[in-house]
Amino acid sequence: MRVRIDREKCIGSANCIASAPTVYRLDEAERAVLLDPESVDEETLLLSAESCPTEAIILEDEDGNRVYPG
Repeated sequence: MRVRIDREKCIGSANCIASAPTVYRLDEAERAVLLDPESVDEETLLLSAESCPTEAIILEDEDGNRVYPG
């Protein structure tokens, strides 16, 4: 699964980090950046995306189809 972050939507709530600390971190602008999306399973990636209050985390399957948000 491919993970993208819409940095314009990110508000730095860090919910994603609480859900998947090996996948995300906040940068100096207090916006989420990716670390290692392959360090967790797809269920954890989905939970981390769903925890984002602004839907800034976008999940796509291997064919580029959007999995989340719908």
